[in-house]
Amino acid sequence: MEDIKLIKSGIRLDGRKLDETRPIEAKVGILKRANGSAYFRIGNTIAIAGVMGPRRVYPKHMEQADRAILRTDYRMAPFSTTDRSRPGPNRRSTEISMVTRKAIEPVLFLEEFPKTSIDVFIEIIQADASTRCAGINAAALALADAGIPMRDLVSSCSAGIVENHVVLDVAGKEDMEGELDLPIAFYPKKKQITLLQMDGIVPPEQFKKILHLAIKGCEKIYEEQKKALRARYQIELAE
Repeated sequence: MEDIKLIKSGIRLDGRKLDETRPIEAKVGILKRANGSAYFRIGNTIAIAGVMGPRRVYPKHMEQADRAILRTDYRMAPFSTTDRSRPGPNRRSTEISMVTRKAIEPVLFLEEFPKTSIDVFIEIIQADASTRCAGINAAALALADAGIPMRDLVSSCSAGIVENHVVLDVAGKEDMEGELDLPIAFYPKKKQITLLQMDGIVPPEQFKKILHLAIKGCEKIYEEQKKALRARYQIELAE
């Protein structure tokens, strides 16, 4: 059987250009029982995040006297992929929970809420690559919706190499068959990278090109995040 070409004449299998993201949709305030919540979709990857807190820390010995602790819980719903995953935490979800926390912590004023916890729950309800990026984007929006003081939002996007082309927002078959995937999280106001992971080796010049493209993707997502928050406030004012 003939192999499917993922890129033909600069156009990817899903019709995108090399430097184009999938369609983006963002909403906040979608869960009634959470202090803050958000929905983030990029292509066919969908993340929902809910925030509880600031609230008392259980178990109490984990509390910090001078700051809140941020706890993140990333999970993929069993129905999120064609291959049914086992419910509950696993090594991958534990690792992504940790990097999500580290990506978001730099923008939070945790010192405003000593001896409390801020808990962020992220559920991937549909997965088509770049799930950690979608989860980070949803989590940042949910924290803002919860009224947690923030220096800025955090935006996350991936770039990579597919059939020797540098591409933005790796998705679908590109994720499985591409040569390299590089997800980042970005603190736009300071132009600071708060997460960078890479599952391949490239020369320094090519790495810079991939990183620059991923930052461009983050900047686009940042604008969509701000639009979602503005839309939420406009609805509230209208009511």
